[in-house]
Amino acid sequence: MTETFASHIAYFAQFAPVWGLLIIFIFMTIESSFIPFPSEVVMIPAGFLAARGEMQTGNLWIDCILAILAGTAGSLSGAFINYYLALYLGRSALHKYGKYFFLKEETVLRAEEVFREYGAAATFVCRLLPGIRQLISIPAGLAKMKLGSFTFFTGLGAGIWVVILTAIGAWLGHLSGNMDYPTLVNKGKLLIADHYGWIIAALLVFGVIYILIHKRVMKRSVSSENESADA
Repeated sequence: MTETFASHIAYFAQFAPVWGLLIIFIFMTIESSFIPFPSEVVMIPAGFLAARGEMQTGNLWIDCILAILAGTAGSLSGAFINYYLALYLGRSALHKYGKYFFLKEETVLRAEEVFREYGAAATFVCRLLPGIRQLISIPAGLAKMKLGSFTFFTGLGAGIWVVILTAIGAWLGHLSGNMDYPTLVNKGKLLIADHYGWIIAALLVFGVIYILIHKRVMKRSVSSENESADA
């Protein structure tokens, strides 16, 4: 699937100097919703075009920052679609009709299982994991997760993923400006696969920090409630 989409990037790349940010936003919204679409074919070429001076401003750093902001905003937009669909439709409707919208029941159940086990942190961690990246927003909606927390954790995870992909594209653009887009995307995916261990390690560190902080905050809340009750 990735190769199929990558073969059509050249068509959209010609509009990058004018419509690049809007194109990034739209496709990342699609990628982050229930429609299967690989983010690699959006953000890696965005970084690549920025390195070649073929985005909005022609300045590498400014264009990369703008691309990252557009990509993160699109990811949040798609995540909100999943969140509110789950919130208003409910579990039974998703299980019954989800298959018509690329949402298999077993996949949704798996996302729910992950969310129940890891809670709010799952909306951050899973944004960096293939296969469940987009779907973790669904159990968050089913659980009626607070919108502020959902936005923060989803935006944080999506932003990191977007930065990684954009940086890879910019690096490959720095190395070679004559690469076709399918090759570019494949090289980018290989780079990610080679360094995924570091990403997982960073996620584990974040998870431990989050759990420690969360337990400390909850402990203080319980202590405050007990003191109020005693008074």
